[in-house]
Amino acid sequence: MTLLRRIVVTGRIPRIHGIARELAHEVFAADDLEEAVTIVNTVGPDLIVFDGTLPPSRLREHLREIRTESHPSCTTVVLLAKDGPFTESEYRQAGVRECLVGEESWARLRELAAGIGEAARQRMEPPRDETYFVDDVAAAVAMAGRSPAVEKTLQMIELVAASQCNPVLVLGDTGTGKEVAARAVHNLRHPGQPFVAVNCAALTASLLESELFGHVKGSFTSADRDKTGLLEIADSGTLFLDEISEMPLDLQAKLLRILQEKTFRKVGGIKDLECKATIIASSNRNLKKEVREKRFRQDLYYRLNICPIFLEPLRSTERRQDIPLLATYFLKTSSICAHKRNRITSITGLALEALCKHDWPGNVRELRNIIERAILLETTDKIGLGSIIIDPIDSDETPHYGLGRSAKDFSLEKAERELIARALHETGWQKTQAAALLGITRATLYAKVKQYDIRQQRHAAGEMPLAAAAPLEVAAAAIS
Repeated sequence: MTLLRRIVVTGRIPRIHGIARELAHEVFAADDLEEAVTIVNTVGPDLIVFDGTLPPSRLREHLREIRTESHPSCTTVVLLAKDGPFTESEYRQAGVRECLVGEESWARLRELAAGIGEAARQRMEPPRDETYFVDDVAAAVAMAGRSPAVEKTLQMIELVAASQCNPVLVLGDTGTGKEVAARAVHNLRHPGQPFVAVNCAALTASLLESELFGHVKGSFTSADRDKTGLLEIADSGTLFLDEISEMPLDLQAKLLRILQEKTFRKVGGIKDLECKATIIASSNRNLKKEVREKRFRQDLYYRLNICPIFLEPLRSTERRQDIPLLATYFLKTSSICAHKRNRITSITGLALEALCKHDWPGNVRELRNIIERAILLETTDKIGLGSIIIDPIDSDETPHYGLGRSAKDFSLEKAERELIARALHETGWQKTQAAALLGITRATLYAKVKQYDIRQQRHAAGEMPLAAAAPLEVAAAAIS
């Protein structure tokens, strides 16, 4: 049976608590109805269990306070003893969905939980594409994002693809998705035709020339047979020249001739071949600056710069709102750990806050890598701050766990203590609220407070409750 995420139990009957612990990853205990309402509205459980000692009239009153609109899938169950003070009909009139009468029937709670778990699993299936994508074009090439920056990029992609613009220039920082944009243009303009990509920075000048144009047998020492070049392979499809700013100047001149004449020759050949492909070039550099510094041909720059497609970096104010959406998209679609796909269902608020505060020099690619790393590390049903490791490799720069923990200084115990102390401080030492904020039971919180000897401190003058701790978001422990 799939375990539920959270159950809230109100009452003190040990057997009920024991059954609940068998059915959920997290069980929250409330002594009374007021406490139960606070916890339910904080943690959003899948199931609320009451024992049959609570008066139905008071239960009706407090059920109204639970924001059922925010928890539409939450089921309410009352477990009654046969000789209890209240009847099943009284509880049903109070708004309780299920009543199990007699301890011998309490085992049916497992059946109810199984049904709730299956319904939750179906709801947690990856949402339809429109949740993540602006339109069908974006969905077709998995360009996730709904920010104004993504909308502008997609508008330009559709405009360019619908035209005869050739060549096409795609600009953007490393990791922003330039090849994704190039494939979008290709899919719209040349569906079913070849898409051929080559990284201009990965090959030497002679190898790149041979790869692009092909060569004839005997044109150089190792040319023992004819070779078909990528321009010829692309045929009527697309040739994508990634990082064109890395192309040597003499090869840039030959590319310019192809763009102007629409013909090319193999290395060592004498026959002109027709270039039928759309040529899409990309760069993560400022090509104007490269021209000024004589590293890129000015005439090629102006030939390419007809209607450029620009991808904003993730740190841009127009793009940052996509970070939570992208993180969730990568979580839902990742195949890095197949057995966790249906078990890890979400990302905590603190983890998302950490992601939103990062500058993302590696952009979307870096975000995807961090989410996949978190999936590997996470042991619960949601990615927590402790699994968000920004840079796991020692280097001149400090690796970061969460929002700023050095790997050398990182300690689960220290971070856990900081997180608990901060939660207590923010709730004014209301332990029930602090436990709900942390996603743990009150019993666990009491044990941790005792374990770490966390004490409430006060200002000498104002008697304000304090907890000597780093900010809550700095703590990098997953408490369970």
